[in-house]
Order: sequence, then structure tokens, then C-alpha cells
Amino acid sequence: MTDAASPAGNPAGSPAGTGAETDRATAAVADPLNRELLGLAMEAARRAGALLSEGRPADLGVAATKSSPVDVVTEMDLASEKLITGFLADHRPEDGFLGEEGASAEGDSGVRWVIDPIDGTVNYLYGQPAWAVSIAAEHRGETVVGVVHVPPRGETYHAVLGGGAWLNGKRVRCRPSPPLGQALIGTGFNYVAERRGAQAEVARRLLPEVRDIRRSGSAAIDLCDVGGGRLDGFYERGLHPWDFAAGDLVAREAGALTGGRPGSPPTGELTVAASPGVFGALQPLLEELGAWHD
Repeated sequence: MTDAASPAGNPAGSPAGTGAETDRATAAVADPLNRELLGLAMEAARRAGALLSEGRPADLGVAATKSSPVDVVTEMDLASEKLITGFLADHRPEDGFLGEEGASAEGDSGVRWVIDPIDGTVNYLYGQPAWAVSIAAEHRGETVVGVVHVPPRGETYHAVLGGGAWLNGKRVRCRPSPPLGQALIGTGFNYVAERRGAQAEVARRLLPEVRDIRRSGSAAIDLCDVGGGRLDGFYERGLHPWDFAAGDLVAREAGALTGGRPGSPPTGELTVAASPGVFGALQPLLEELGAWHD
């Protein structure tokens, strides 16, 4: 890497904690590959965020639909993904890609980039502020870097495997776990009508068991907000790898637990993230409520 900007300040800031914890965090970010991937992801997300913020047409329209007429792709989704993949390929041409809007390449370096060029496209289309650029880097199948850039908030979450979670250069941790009845839970809904109906029924039955439920429209932001202490937990059925890859790493590095159905990692069937005490109560309840099926 020669001309990609480094993250603002030290990518790992000044690690909180002492002794072995600090040593592990420092070593994780000092690893040459992790440091390169983090710098590239931060710069790609910054460039895409600038494009999306400054280049949004006043008459922004829908370029295509996906699973249903309300599941949309805008021309800015396509432009953002093209910018990100082009920038990353310029610096690491042997890497693979998996992008929401069609970017797909195997690569032969052992590194794959998982990209959501706009997470929260409908929010972006309507001028709502809950949208983000999400970029994760996997090395040999394991997510090692995650960046979620939220231009409307002026915020960037990032994490390196073993190196903690950070928001605008300051280390973040999930909130201490309250009882489930006092937990604020985020969720999302699919764009296919039949699935939305099933998800609404799960939410109806869950609502009396928690403090309240929030729906932002961006899974990447919600996962990061679990890590940053703005939510106690989050769950959603029907996510894709690009929706959760970066945010899942941020949440885990902030001390949250993540998974899918009991004993499983996050999948399209179900993604759950929460502070440890909340996770222990929320995951089995979601299993009982059938949150993993329509």
C-alpha cells in the first residue's frame, strides 16, 4: 500500500485495559496485513461516504429492485460499490470480493472484501440519516477487519480481530447487561411481505418482554450500536453477509456476544448480537418465538 490514507490518528487509539489485553490489542493492529487492510477499508469507506453525501442527486431515483418492488437499488449504490471495489483492486489486485450489488471475484490472496456500498438504501433514498458504508476484510475465511462509516452522524466504527472496537478513534464497549425486561433491542424487517408478517408477529410477542424495540433500517449501524452501548441487543432474520460482516466484528470486539440460532454463528436464518447477559436471555427466547423461520 502506497497512497491509501491511514485511519485518523492511531488505528487502535490508546488501548484501554492493561497487561495482556493491551498487548493483544496492540499486536493485532500492528500486524502488517491487518494494518494494511484496515487502512484501505477506512479510506475506501471515507471516499464512498463523500461520494454519497456530496454527490446525491436531488432527483435520486431507483435503478433496480431486488426481492420485491420495495427492496431497491439506486444509482448511488452502484456508484459507491464501483468506487470501493476499484480502489481496493488498485491496491490489492489479487483479493476477492463479495458485494451487495453484484461485485464477485474469487481472488487468490486469501483475502476477501465483503462490501455493502449503502446499508440502509431506503433511508438514503428518502433522506433519512440512518445509512452507512460497510466494509469487512476476511483472511482465510475469518473476518479480521470491519469498518462501518456513517456519514450523516460523522461517525466511523472500526475493529480489528483481537484489537478492540473503536468509534472515531475512541475505544467502545457494550453496555453492562440489564435484565431482559429493561433491555432496548434493535431489529429489522425483510422486504418480502410474507416474511415481514412473520417478523412482525415475533416482534409483537417479544415487545412485552423487553424495555422497547427500535428499527433503524440499517443492520450494520444497529450491530455497531450494540458495541457502542446505544442498544442492549439486536436481532434480524434474512440478513446477508455484507449486511453483518463488519458490524458483527465491531460488536464482538466491543465485548458483545453474537450468533444465530443456539450453537450457530450469525447466518441469513438469524443474526443476534447483545451484551453477554442480554444475549443469554434473548437468544433462547428468539428460538422459542420462531424468529428463525417464516
